[in-house]
Amino acid sequence: MKVVLDTNVLASAAATRGLCADVLREVLAEHELVICKQITDELKRVLTDKFGVAPALVNEFLWLIRQDTTIVKPRIVPNVAIHDKDDLGILAAAITAEADVLVTGDKELQDLKRVERTTILSPRAFWTLLTAEPDKSGSHGKPRR
Repeated sequence: MKVVLDTNVLASAAATRGLCADVLREVLAEHELVICKQITDELKRVLTDKFGVAPALVNEFLWLIRQDTTIVKPRIVPNVAIHDKDDLGILAAAITAEADVLVTGDKELQDLKRVERTTILSPRAFWTLLTAEPDKSGSHGKPRR
């Protein structure tokens, strides 16, 4: 599955333990992580300014996630009505990559539910999808380990 993790999910994964760190680990291990320059630029700023992470550690984290990641250049900006126009770049990256899922903590984006072929989920909803027991037909998510 192609997955875009937005800046807040990646920042939380880098700076704290918990759900977002678990989501990032699972995506890197079992799926295709997709990012764009906007995400890496915002991530660098957020980790340094908001979380107080040392620049050397930020650069190391960025280097690590770039090793097994598809980096896209967004082409077409979607025509959706959202207040934070910066989020259009993240949506454009997901569309360009033909991502299956965009994982975000942003409620406004979550409310869109889907843009083109990309489903938009919270970290919790995505984790639930990833760890769901298969239903009787054998589909939906993957079995828990």
